[in-house]
Amino acid sequence: MLYSTITPAQKRIDLRAMLTPGAARQFPGTFTPLSAPLIEQKGFDGIYISGAVLANELGLPDIGLTTLSEVAQRAGQIARATNLPALVDADTGFGEPMNVARSVQELEDAGLAGCHIEDQFNPKRCGHLDGKNLVDLQTATQRVAAAARGRRDENFLIMARTDLRAVEGLDAAIDRAKALVDAGADAIFPEAMKDLSEFAAVCEAVDVPVLANMTEFGKSPLFTRSELAETGVAMVIYPVTSLRTAMGAIERTLDVLAAEGSQQGAVDQMMTRARLYELVDYEGYNAFDTGIFNFDVPDAHGTKH
Repeated sequence: MLYSTITPAQKRIDLRAMLTPGAARQFPGTFTPLSAPLIEQKGFDGIYISGAVLANELGLPDIGLTTLSEVAQRAGQIARATNLPALVDADTGFGEPMNVARSVQELEDAGLAGCHIEDQFNPKRCGHLDGKNLVDLQTATQRVAAAARGRRDENFLIMARTDLRAVEGLDAAIDRAKALVDAGADAIFPEAMKDLSEFAAVCEAVDVPVLANMTEFGKSPLFTRSELAETGVAMVIYPVTSLRTAMGAIERTLDVLAAEGSQQGAVDQMMTRARLYELVDYEGYNAFDTGIFNFDVPDAHGTKH
């Protein structure tokens, strides 16, 4: 009830403790606080908050149009809804190195366990699109160094993402990953790897945890958790899975409603009222203050209790 029972500081400690080589910790993506406790209840390791998804939720493409305040506010709302650590996509850091440092502090204040900063320049592109433009090595390392210097909690995870693989090849991406670690990155996010051998090569090259991005319709095949674990990957994210699933279901239900004049044909695919009430813990609030929450909560069959 009333959000997480674990402090942001403890979540950061938990995140660092779980990111060991080969652990392949699963972090499903979410765009709404309501699904964060659902991810937790299903036994996953953490929450991932994608910049692309936050932009899409606002009806925008993933080209760097969202602001720090928008991302920090929504990410904070999601992080508060679960005891799991949440990693957020901070894009290019929302500006120059000084802005990157401030971004990290805003995300700390919002209760996030960590963030990743990438080496594209604005207007940025989704990591699995062609035609990306990257900043030079000095700018990329300055961003990471500013992020590390700006944090106040030493356990706040600074992850560096590099998109160099798709532009200059794997060797160049590995060289940059090493430089980003030297600049202060606690973990590496190598975007758009082509196969398992490339993930293994990155894991072998750096002495920090490595993330694998398993996004649908992207450059990387959808490898299983066990396959990625064998390469040495420490964390696996599924950034847009929840959004694509939700939007697909909404579209199908709207088609039924338009075609049949009623949503009845789609009801069996919906989350029940009882399950929704369970997810937001109506019973807990009811027990906490019966002067305010003095109603009966229906069970799965509609029976009040």
